[in-house]
Amino acid sequence: MFIANNWKDYEVIDTSEGEKLERWGTYLLVRPDPQVIWNTPKKEKGWRKMNGHYHRSSKGGGEWEFFDLPQQWQIQYESPSFKQPLTFNLKPFNFKHTGIFPEQATNWDWFGHLISEKVKKNPDKPVKVLNLFAYTGGATLAAAAAGAHVTHVDASKGIVAWAKENATSSGLIDKPIRWIVDDCVKFVQREIRRGNHYDGIIMDPPSYGRGPKGEIWKIEEKIFPFIELCTRILSDQPLFFLVNSYTTGLQPAVLKYMLETALVSKVGGHVEAEEIGLPVSSNGLVLPCGASGRWTI
Repeated sequence: MFIANNWKDYEVIDTSEGEKLERWGTYLLVRPDPQVIWNTPKKEKGWRKMNGHYHRSSKGGGEWEFFDLPQQWQIQYESPSFKQPLTFNLKPFNFKHTGIFPEQATNWDWFGHLISEKVKKNPDKPVKVLNLFAYTGGATLAAAAAGAHVTHVDASKGIVAWAKENATSSGLIDKPIRWIVDDCVKFVQREIRRGNHYDGIIMDPPSYGRGPKGEIWKIEEKIFPFIELCTRILSDQPLFFLVNSYTTGLQPAVLKYMLETALVSKVGGHVEAEEIGLPVSSNGLVLPCGASGRWTI
């Protein structure tokens, strides 16, 4: 399992009855988690003194209940591969989210190390990274902080604006980052026609989504053809390819199979695919949070 165990400003304190108790900086949140199917005693005092609680509705969705929680606050993440800490602006909003998926830090550490080592070996040649379905920019900032030139693509104008806020807060807004509001598939198709290439590709696709012009994305139908499409914009000496999934059907073995088929059979390299997880501080166990497939040459 790939475990995000380097956080200082975030932790999963405890889990029980379909929920997790988390610390985000100095604030405690309780949010639902479908992986938490166990019923264990809620001994941690945070269960009774949280700052925010997202209540899931039986009709779908849900709503936040706040207790002395600001509308926005910040947390930071540091890694030996980053030239500076990453700063994230948190804002609880619909569907229980806060604006960051902290388990992804395990992937930031991984590709951050690859990028920083490549930059050290050849500082005059930029490492170009494409971040697709890039959300609020966690992976974008990690790649930029490690020394890469990054292209950030997401279909939501508001989410890209949030990513820029995070870049500003992190002192990275002047780094070589292209901010693109576009349908990811159409963007890659245009990059093929333009002849642009990337040394690293990151994708964190949703299970279901719509592009800015109503384009429909269903991951089970679209993910493998899209991985194959993206191989056409890899550079002659690619560094890495990362695919994340929160979809139940896309287990690590499925991610490995797709990456082996699309990449290893054509350009060599090797693939690792594992569940990703967050350590639970109260008991030393690990909460699973999806899966990642990693290809390197």
